Amino acid sequence: MIVAYQISLRGLCFALALTLPAAAQQNLSLLKTVDDHYNHLSSLRCRYVESYAGMGLTRSEYGTLTLKKPGRMRWAYDHPTGKVFILDGKYAWFYTPGDAQAQRIPAKQMDDLRSPLRLLLGHTELKKELDSINIAAEGSNFRITGVPRGMEARVKLLTLHVTPAGSISQMKVEELDGATTEFTFTDISENIPTDDADFKFNLPKGVTVVNSTPPI
Repeated sequence: MIVAYQISLRGLCFALALTLPAAAQQNLSLLKTVDDHYNHLSSLRCRYVESYAGMGLTRSEYGTLTLKKPGRMRWAYDHPTGKVFILDGKYAWFYTPGDAQAQRIPAKQMDDLRSPLRLLLGHTELKKELDSINIAAEGSNFRITGVPRGMEARVKLLTLHVTPAGSISQMKVEELDGATTEFTFTDISENIPTDDADFKFNLPKGVTVVNSTPPI
């Protein structure tokens, strides 16, 4: 009985030794697929829905997102109409129609919750951008979770829903205070022509610029 148990235990350990490296290799392969997919893009445009829940509030907004290397993006909201968030390579701009001021933040100081997606249009490696990475199958797609490095004081968990081809369909950010922000992306077009003017913030008449600080 003892001999049989020992043989069985050795067999289990041997099976685990074969299985774990294969699973780890598969995970690394998926991360590389996502990296390669986005690192080979020059631009991207898609529709998005942004859902927020926290502090006793919920809201849902939507519009069109345009990304372009290096590090430029424009979130043009259809709801609320005219709201914009722009990264022009030097500054991040926030403006909502009706406000008397537009906020401006140096891009290098920007750690907004959209930044994890922006990083995917740079030269990046997810295994270097995220700590405590976990990957799980989700039907025919996959779910990647981790904590963005440098955002540990604010973000509890980042979840990316990706296709086998490495395209992100959803991104969810869970903050330490319990707030969650989720982005769903559809109608994705890649390597499309873009105009530099798309990433320029045009200050509305009568609106002043206030130099702000990154979100805490």
